[in-house]
Formats: sequence, C-alpha cells, structure tokens
Amino acid sequence: MKRIIGLPHGLAIIAISVIVLAGSIAPAEDNDAQVLKEAQGLFEPLPKDLATSKSPVTPERVDLGRKLFFDPRISDDGTVSCARCHQPALYGTDGLAKSLGVHSKLNPRNSPSVLNAALQFKAHWRGDRANVEDQAQQALIGPPSFGNADYAAAMARVKAIPGYPEMFKSAFPGETDLVTADSWGKAIGAYERTLVTPSRFDEYLGGKSDALTVAERLGLRTFIDMGCADCHNGVGLGGEKFRKFGVVEDYWQATGTKEIDKGRTDVTRDPADIYVFKVPSLCNVAMTPPYFHDGSVGTLPDAVRVMARVQLGKTLSDQDTAGIVTFLKSLTGKLPEDFASAPVLPAAGFGLPSRALRNGTTPPAPKPAAANLIYPIIPAAGGVVPLPAAAEQKGQTAASSARPAA
Repeated sequence: MKRIIGLPHGLAIIAISVIVLAGSIAPAEDNDAQVLKEAQGLFEPLPKDLATSKSPVTPERVDLGRKLFFDPRISDDGTVSCARCHQPALYGTDGLAKSLGVHSKLNPRNSPSVLNAALQFKAHWRGDRANVEDQAQQALIGPPSFGNADYAAAMARVKAIPGYPEMFKSAFPGETDLVTADSWGKAIGAYERTLVTPSRFDEYLGGKSDALTVAERLGLRTFIDMGCADCHNGVGLGGEKFRKFGVVEDYWQATGTKEIDKGRTDVTRDPADIYVFKVPSLCNVAMTPPYFHDGSVGTLPDAVRVMARVQLGKTLSDQDTAGIVTFLKSLTGKLPEDFASAPVLPAAGFGLPSRALRNGTTPPAPKPAAANLIYPIIPAAGGVVPLPAAAEQKGQTAASSARPAA
C-alpha cells in the first residue's frame, strides 16, 4: 500500500478508508435520488380530500353521511350497514373472501376497502358503478346488500327514524324532495370522500427521502423494476384502469380458486372483457387481506407472487418478494378519526315508526349523544384461519372427554 505523502502510516490508512467510504456513499445517494425521481414520475401523493365540483364535501353532508354509513336499520332485516362490509377495525374491509349481506346472503365478490375509494375511476371490481355515490345508492336495493324491495321502501325506513329528515334538510338546503335515494348516495359519498389515509410513502413522494427506510426504498426499486408499476401507478397506486387478470396464465391456476369469474364481460357483453377487472389500489394493502376479486389468496407475499406469475410471467425469489412486501407495508396510513370511531345514531327501533310519523307529521329531532364508539385496529389476516395442528388435536381431545358415555 502506498503511503500518503506527509502522513504517518496509521493516519494514511485512515485517510484512505475515509476516501473509499465517501466513494461508496456517493453512488448510494445518487441511486436513492434516482429512485425518488422515478417514483415521482410514476406516482402522486394522496390529496387532502376527494371532493369534486359535482360531489362537494360539506360539513352537513359529511355528518349525515357518516351516520347513514354506520346505520343498519335501513336494510331489509335491520342488520346491514355500509360498515358491515367496510369495518374500521379491518381498514375498511371485513376480512371475508366474500361478504355476507342481508339475510346472510353471500356477495359475489370480495369487498374492497372503502378508504381512498373515491379516488378510483369506477366502483366495484367490474366497474359496474360509476362512483362511490352511485355505489351507495344502488346498495340500497342490491339483493345481497341492503336488500330493500325498492328505493321507496328504503327511504321509508330513513323517514321512520326521528332526526334524519332534519339532517337531510340541513345537508340539502333548497331541495323540495329531501329524503331520496339520490341524496342518500350523495351524503354517504361526501363522507367517503373524506376517508383519505396518507402514508409515509406520500411524504416520500413529497420529497422527504428518509420517510422510507433503506429496505423500503430497495423494495420500491424492485417494485418498479419488476413491472408492477405498469398497472399500479398514479394516485393510490391503482384504481385508474381495467386490466385482464391472467395475462400470461389463467389466474385460477395460480390462485387455486374453484369458481371462475368472467369479470367485466358480464357487464359489457364484450368478449374482449373476459377476465377483465379494475386494477385495485394498493393503499393500505398490507391491512386488507384476503386478496383479489374472490378473496382467494390469504397473504400479501402469496398475492405478490401470484401477480408476478400471471401478469408478468415471472417467478419471484424470496428476496424480491420480501422486498416488495416491505415496500407495500409503507403504504399503510392512519385511519381518519371520524372513521375509527362510530357515531351515536338517532334513537329508534328497527321497523317501528313513531306515532307522529304514522299520523303524517315529522317528530322533532332528538339531541345526539356526544359519545363515540371506538373501534380497535385488528391484526391483518383474511378469511378463515386454520388452527395449528396441536391446537386442533387439543380441542378434539377436550371434546371427546366432554362427550357423555353411550
């Protein structure tokens, strides 16, 4: 090793080490800057709210919509609210492969998260709802949703609850016909347009490079290089386009599902739309298993492998899979406070209109209670989780010992 002129041997070695270290740090910093630049070209931070000129967000509409969102008494059996399939504790999902609606009817597809849903260009997996307002309105008469015979029956249930007519009047001033299915959809839509969950990734896109850890930035690099961002891009990393599920291989071969869903072709009647679904948003994806339109895959690493296989024709290594999953976990945001806690609803029993309403008058609105019901966040896991073998054996032994002798 050559000595640096004018320095003793020991100091010379230290100086060389510093030079080498500085040389290694510079390329790493350049790479981080390049990843950030690419990310800013592919993705956009979440906005403060999702209001539009046609779908404004006003305090009165949001307050009404929040109460309606959590109220089960508008369904045919008094058990189904929007929150039944979109639970705060499960980040706006229900953890089921396919949701159970009114009279325990099974829905045909998995319930996606309601968080940030108003960002998406269409609602539902097949895009058969125009937006969150349309989805909320049509859910009133959906056979596996609220199950009302018609909109009139649904609105009669709303009018039967003291307090709601006055809230509709405040939320929709100047309208002659206040309590309608259209205003129901607009109120719930206004509330859902406030359910935005910015994450550390949004801070990163804003220029704060250290908002993501080194491992998360490496995972982002892999996510981009593997081609995931070709579909999962823009605001919300998805929700902006339709794509065939199973580009290079039939999706059910990888997911193991037994029920093959033809997708959007059942809506459009266009053969070109077979197996086409909306590209889902990846916001909070680590908190919303099970995955895909049929809830057929229970864990995020498995979902990542399936997507690489059937969409990109790639078999991911364990390292690449873990890296992408690490990045995806950085997309988890904080629950909005008015979603994490449920409102106290106007007092009324299901299916029991007041005497005043039967006489054709509107009862006065009761003063709402100040308390909220607080939902804890439940650890993410989708579907039915099988017991470990030891626990199952222990349960069988206990059951046998408790069984009466013949």
